[in-house]
Amino acid sequence: MPPSLKTVFWRCLAALFLLLGIIGVFLPVMPTVPFVLVAAWAASKGWPELEAWLLNHPQFGHSIREWRSRGAVSRRAKYCAGLGMLGSAIMLQFLPLPAWASWARWWVPVIFIAVLIWLWRRPEH
Repeated sequence: MPPSLKTVFWRCLAALFLLLGIIGVFLPVMPTVPFVLVAAWAASKGWPELEAWLLNHPQFGHSIREWRSRGAVSRRAKYCAGLGMLGSAIMLQFLPLPAWASWARWWVPVIFIAVLIWLWRRPEH
């Protein structure tokens, strides 16, 4: 029996976010764990084998379980996120942007600050 359209949707979403998380392992400006968290969430909706694999993964399993149980983020992840956002905000100041995108020089750092405030208020492992 072929999987339902709903199952196919959740599996495609889980695969997409897992792929983005894998790309994030190699690109320093792209986060990994948030994409893996979304992949695990989507897998829980339609791909239990992938969800189980992610929950038992030696690198990401603990972070996923901590996020699900307490909304916790490790201090190391908080520092890495902060440094990544700081680096991105600094690079953005020196990039040649078209006039219509000049707002990004100021609003992206403001958004980063808001995200960091939220992130640092999360419990730790």
